[in-house]
Amino acid sequence: MIEEVLTAYGLNAEKCEVAAFGNGLINKTWKVSTNGKRYILQKVNTNVFQFPQLIAENTLMLKDYLDRIAPQYLFIAPLKTITEATLFEKDGAVYRLFPFVPNSFTIDTVTESQQAYHAAKQFGKFTRVLEAYHTENLNVTIPDFHNLSLRERQFFDALKNANPQKLSTAKAEIESANNFLWIAKQYEELIAEQKLKTRVIHHDTKINNVLLNINTGLGIGVIDLDTVMPGYFISDVGDMMRTYLSPANEEETLFDKIIVRADVFLAIYKGYMEEMRRSLTHTEMQLFIYSGQFMIYMQALRFLTDYLNNDIYYPVFHPEHNLMRAKNQLVLLTKYTKSVANFEQVISDYEHELKLQSI
Repeated sequence: MIEEVLTAYGLNAEKCEVAAFGNGLINKTWKVSTNGKRYILQKVNTNVFQFPQLIAENTLMLKDYLDRIAPQYLFIAPLKTITEATLFEKDGAVYRLFPFVPNSFTIDTVTESQQAYHAAKQFGKFTRVLEAYHTENLNVTIPDFHNLSLRERQFFDALKNANPQKLSTAKAEIESANNFLWIAKQYEELIAEQKLKTRVIHHDTKINNVLLNINTGLGIGVIDLDTVMPGYFISDVGDMMRTYLSPANEEETLFDKIIVRADVFLAIYKGYMEEMRRSLTHTEMQLFIYSGQFMIYMQALRFLTDYLNNDIYYPVFHPEHNLMRAKNQLVLLTKYTKSVANFEQVISDYEHELKLQSI
């Protein structure tokens, strides 16, 4: 099939070197090399993205817009086939081809604060350059993706329907999740009172979705635009908090390794605010720290709910895999919440320093 896909994009499949690339859990990805040129080929996971054409439409609309208002901005859109299609589809399989950005690389874990700074700056820049774009024109590629109210309802439904043994095994995690329900209540109030501005949001701000310059380490741009759709800034900032602050990811089962790094928090704040300071409302700026609680809690609920629902969404490798993931996120959430006062001081000190510099 890959040979047929490459041919559809005008490449000579016999002269292409194709190798697996990255470690993404959703789409299958390959690096294609031929005649001194390199590309990224992806097979779209249509179980997650059931309407890939909506993603293609979003990408084309945003590219056309940016080509007009910010032509210097690096927007990595998929290439077209020889028949001018943005996707190659056959027998239910969907593929797309991207140019490989030279002198670029990605990382999977934040090992130093500067990496978090450059990533946050790039995600902030992405939303800023699209600030005037009419979000109602964008397709919603995953409905209710970051709707915490929905995740809360799904959690309660799972509690009603789960088998007694699972409820017993997850008793401590269920109690912990219930203790953090105030996060969902605050989200509901924010939505009801329309305190969050709808923006063009990436929705998946893991560090490996940022391209870095191989020579300087500076940020180049953002990739993996499948989840770009209307949303709230707390999604992007919150996902950076969730995935950057601790060197241990959501699969870690040695929970002592889960830590919250204040220097990385400050780096996220600096990078994002350098791009979005003039765009965020006063209310939104006050929610910067809350964004981390919002995203960590939502992911904890999703893992715990999936465990109670007999693992119908996330792939698992053992019976308690999703429960372990939920424990992981609840530990992170607890440590994050205990750090809030410190985060507030970190922001206060940084803002005071900025004022002194401007005098």
